[in-house]
Parts: sequence; structure tokens; C-alpha cells
Amino acid sequence: MMERVEIVVLNWNGWQDTIACIFSIQKQDYPNFHLLVVDNGSTDDSVVQIKKAAPAVELLQTGANLGFGGGCNAGIRLALDRGADFVWLINSDSTADVCALSALVRKAQSHQTLGAVGSVLYEMGTGGQVQLWGGGRVNLWLGQSHHQQSPGKLDFISGASLLLRCAVLEKIGLFDQATFFMYWEDTDLAFRLQKAGWQLAVADDSKVWHKQSASLGKRSPLLDEYFTQSAVRFLRRYARMPRISIALMLGLMLVKRVAMAELSRVRSVMKGYRGA
Repeated sequence: MMERVEIVVLNWNGWQDTIACIFSIQKQDYPNFHLLVVDNGSTDDSVVQIKKAAPAVELLQTGANLGFGGGCNAGIRLALDRGADFVWLINSDSTADVCALSALVRKAQSHQTLGAVGSVLYEMGTGGQVQLWGGGRVNLWLGQSHHQQSPGKLDFISGASLLLRCAVLEKIGLFDQATFFMYWEDTDLAFRLQKAGWQLAVADDSKVWHKQSASLGKRSPLLDEYFTQSAVRFLRRYARMPRISIALMLGLMLVKRVAMAELSRVRSVMKGYRGA
């Protein structure tokens, strides 16, 4: 029997990208899936536009912005209630190759110890420029995460395209939305998953084209605030000497932004630290 996949796409004020993502998912060659779009309290006309473009697609409205983890959790809970075998999270600012899902499932089925499988992400509009090879590594001393751009050991799988085994989620729980509003929630989930004895993998024939930070913008002060807040909370949970790691991380972030004369981003980093 072919395993059932629930696909969750989280939308927040980005219906144009979300509709393009929906259309790419509808072309998937894996037959046993259901698509759920979760609107995370959008303040534009996202709901109207998505219903107009894709009236047959199920749309769940959270009623408020729950953050990335919270919005995804709303969809994941439905998937678990419906008895899905896997949940595929794919960012709304992404489009997937027609074989992307079948490649993810095939990889997950190759070893029953695999709890999470990622895709190879490519820069949107470039064709073949790798953005990251499934996920990345974490330096707990410096509080930095680095995207892997070729095959290698991974500490986490990016939530931009993440296939999760539902049996694993039943055991370890979902994203920690109470701690991580945005950023580091996928890394925290991967650390908990591996601590419980599950493994990570990348399906190198699962191709997804992804924009970076489409919702906030790459150099957004708000991005710095959320990133810093989540990073501090992550290091407090996992670093061997969190005070030292947090100090080193903040120092590196602040020096870089001062050197670029981006004082608004300096203030945002400190705001995120104080809010952690």
C-alpha cells in the first residue's frame, strides 16, 4: 500500500508565491497525497486570492500569526489526526520539481530509522545554483548555523522542504512554538529527533527552487530580531557553555552590522537578545 502524505504549505501575506507553489504541487507524480494550505493570519487578501486561484485546495485559517512553527503545527496536527504516514512541509515561496515528493518518500522508505528527509534547494530563477543541500551544520560554540551546499553530515534539515515521518512526531512532539516564533525551530526539532535515535537524510533527486527570506527580506531588522531571539534560546538549551556561546554569537553579529553601518540592524539584534 502506498504511504499517505499530507503536504502543508504555510502562507502569510504572500499569496502570489503560494499560488505558484500550489500549482507545482498539483503536478507531483506521487499519487497518494493531500494538500493543505494554512493561512497564518494574513492581513492582505491572501485567503480570497488563494480560494479564487485554487478553489479545490483545502485552506485552514489560524486566525492569527502563530509564527512558522505554530502555523505548521496547525497543519501537522490535522495530518496526524487523519492518519498520514508522512508530512511534507514546503515553503510557500518555493516551487517543486514534479518528482520532488516521490524522491523524498523513496528516500524515507529506504531506511526505517530516517525520521526526516530534505530536498536539494536551488536558488529561485537560477536553474542549477544550489542554495543548500537539505540542511546544514551548527557550531554550538559560536552560535552559528551554516548551510551545507554539497553532500555531507547534517545537524538539521531546513523547514523549507522537510518530509517528516508521522510516527516520529507522535513520539518526540511537534515544533516548539512556545520557544521559537521564527527561525531555529527546524534545528531544534532535528536535535530532538536525533537525540531520540532517529536519523536525517537528503534525497538528492528531490529538487525544490526556493526564494530566501521572501516574507521579511534578507536584510530586514525584524529578521535579525527573530533570528537572535531564537538563537539565544536555542543555545541556552543545547550549548555546553551557553553564556560564552551567546556572547560570541552576539559579538560576531554586532561587529558585522556595525562594519556595514546598519545601525537599525544592530538595535534589532539587541532587541532580540533582550526578548530572549
